[in-house]
Amino acid sequence: MMKRIIDASELLARRWPNTSAGNRELLEYVKPIVADVAANGDQAVRQYTERFDKVKLDSFKVTTDEIQIAYSKVTQEQADALRESRRRLEIVESQRLAQSNFMVEISGANIRCTLKPIRSVGCYVPGGKAAYPSSVIMNVAPAKVAGVERVVVCTPPDKDGSVDPLTLVACDICMVDEVYKIGGVQAIAALAYGTESVPRVEKIVGPGNKYVTAAKTLVSGVVSIDKPAGPTEILIIADETSDPRLIAFDLISQAEHGSGGISGLVTISERVADEVDRLVGEMVPSCMRSEVISEVLAEGGFIYTVSCIDEAIDFANRFAPEHLEVMTGIPEEVAEKITNSGLILLGNYTPVSSTDYCMGVNHVLPTEGYAKVSSGITILDYMKPVSVVKASRTGLGSVREKVAALAEAEGLPNHREAVEARFK
Repeated sequence: MMKRIIDASELLARRWPNTSAGNRELLEYVKPIVADVAANGDQAVRQYTERFDKVKLDSFKVTTDEIQIAYSKVTQEQADALRESRRRLEIVESQRLAQSNFMVEISGANIRCTLKPIRSVGCYVPGGKAAYPSSVIMNVAPAKVAGVERVVVCTPPDKDGSVDPLTLVACDICMVDEVYKIGGVQAIAALAYGTESVPRVEKIVGPGNKYVTAAKTLVSGVVSIDKPAGPTEILIIADETSDPRLIAFDLISQAEHGSGGISGLVTISERVADEVDRLVGEMVPSCMRSEVISEVLAEGGFIYTVSCIDEAIDFANRFAPEHLEVMTGIPEEVAEKITNSGLILLGNYTPVSSTDYCMGVNHVLPTEGYAKVSSGITILDYMKPVSVVKASRTGLGSVREKVAALAEAEGLPNHREAVEARFK
């Protein structure tokens, strides 16, 4: 069921920067839709919503009544799980914020390094075949901790004009300011350019299908966006001490996300490789969503046996997975050598499934090799570093001669004179 890799060069060659975000055909497909929404606003959004979502809407904005009705359709257990997910993520992000503000004194100059929130953010939350209320938590909670003034969610409507109730409950729990029943390319265009009903935002975040990703790339000249989001990925590093049964469960769990996903194992143990291969083959037929899992594992499942742990680490760094599980006898030592991964999970009790929902870290992570240059969403995605500087006469004097020397070298004499004026 899972491919056994002998030479990993072809697999590695398909990684970043070869992503759907740069696919010319996709960009050409979404371009007229984006242009139409930019020019015609709500009218165009309604037309595309009817065309793609098969529903006519008079109003896009979700009402307070709709949110209250949504609460009646979810269980207390589900709502409590969302609250706990938000609580844990806010604890981590609040600590990150506290440690990101600091003061430095250098020779009479005080430099305060602080973070300022951007004013408005649009969060795209997928709908369709499966609802992802956890995406609301992961995108919105850090924005709220950051202090973003206006946080908007766009999510596709069902054919009856409703929105998944658990998604609406998640929006309410996270105190989203506005929720719109708009999906797909038209949602990205509305957020980027604004319409009569949807005021534009300064940044768009959140995962979507290949068309949503292409639309975000297209509008990136007029609005800030997060990194491209591709299908989910898991890579597991294993040795002779690893539990093949747990490895099989984790490979299968990520495969159930669906089309295009990657579930890979790199191991120094032939025994573990063989046992995982056997267990996956035995377990999948009896799994719920077995057809989806089988398809993903057939296309994106692989087992790669290497000669030593350093070779496994090198492969992981070159592959740069979204999720990397280190299930070895020395996970901390291995983790120290990992430089490229969206998230690193150590030991038998840190499965990706737990971090997808409630462990306190974000599940919006770089895919397709982008972990080489980017990371998961945090408060830093919603904030701008700003330095505030105040120097005394002594502080300015300490750099007086250096400023004069550099200003003269660059042919900017008035820079020197602006400093000298303070000492006359």
